[in-house]
Amino acid sequence: MSTSVVRTADAWWALTPTGAARIATDATTTAELLADREAIAAAATSSGSVDVADLALVSPVTRSGRVVAQMTNFASHVKDTNGTPESVPLTFFRKASGSISGPLDDLIRPEHVRLLDYEAEIGLVIGREMPVGTKITDDNLSDYIAALVVTNDLSARDVQLPQTQFYEAKSYPTFTPVGPALVLLDAEELKRFTDLRLRLWVNGELRQNMTAADMIYQPVEALRSLSRFQRLDPGDLILTGTPVGTALSAPPKLVHLLASLLPERIKWQLFFTGQAKNPKYLKHGDVVEVTVGTDDGAIDLGRQHTVVRDRLPEGS
Repeated sequence: MSTSVVRTADAWWALTPTGAARIATDATTTAELLADREAIAAAATSSGSVDVADLALVSPVTRSGRVVAQMTNFASHVKDTNGTPESVPLTFFRKASGSISGPLDDLIRPEHVRLLDYEAEIGLVIGREMPVGTKITDDNLSDYIAALVVTNDLSARDVQLPQTQFYEAKSYPTFTPVGPALVLLDAEELKRFTDLRLRLWVNGELRQNMTAADMIYQPVEALRSLSRFQRLDPGDLILTGTPVGTALSAPPKLVHLLASLLPERIKWQLFFTGQAKNPKYLKHGDVVEVTVGTDDGAIDLGRQHTVVRDRLPEGS
């Protein structure tokens, strides 16, 4: 049975049928908390006396670990970009751990960013050391994935696309809101991963709505690939891709073909002029909500509620 853990600035809490129970632990990082399973279990089976609504929640994944993300990984998203899912390779990129923020924190849009996009994703939280060469199988997958979390992989498209790399565009502070809950699953529950539905709303409008069954590469394949070259440790966060519905959408194939004939500078100028007219990009005051869970409610990772704020110029 799953156990949901939330975090405040000074404590960890296990969610119970009657509220939230403080976990008796000295852990200050997610890795340390995951090593203190007895304390988590004791709190989860106690009588929670604190109303979760009264807690000022922060990210249940601390900034002490790595943030690794899968690139395009949902068939629906690939088709929306005029691609074919069968031809998409399994690839990754890194995000700065400083981009992690809480499930209720404001999303700060840097002054120079005009095309701020959203990406609802499921986060895998690593629970034990995974040195390079570790053999990952369906049978031992739950030994390495300790928990799942709701994440939103924010992207500055006007930075990302011309650079043809993701690190800066996805690493600004608050560009990886995480939580509210760190949901620890057992092996049987983890087998229901493909039943998890990702939903994202902007100002109440449903923009993304797809289950993880649409993923091209499931977690066992992702960890198996990562284990060939990347060491992972407890508390590390793996983002698993986003479904169709982001603000960015590929132009029709004919338009794309004609644009490819233009000089690079002119091509990007026309592209961004067109994208600037797209009302789906996030702007100051937009409310972004994200949920992940099974349709029957058996697994519920919770709901993020964040608001976009423009970063004011220095001295203003």
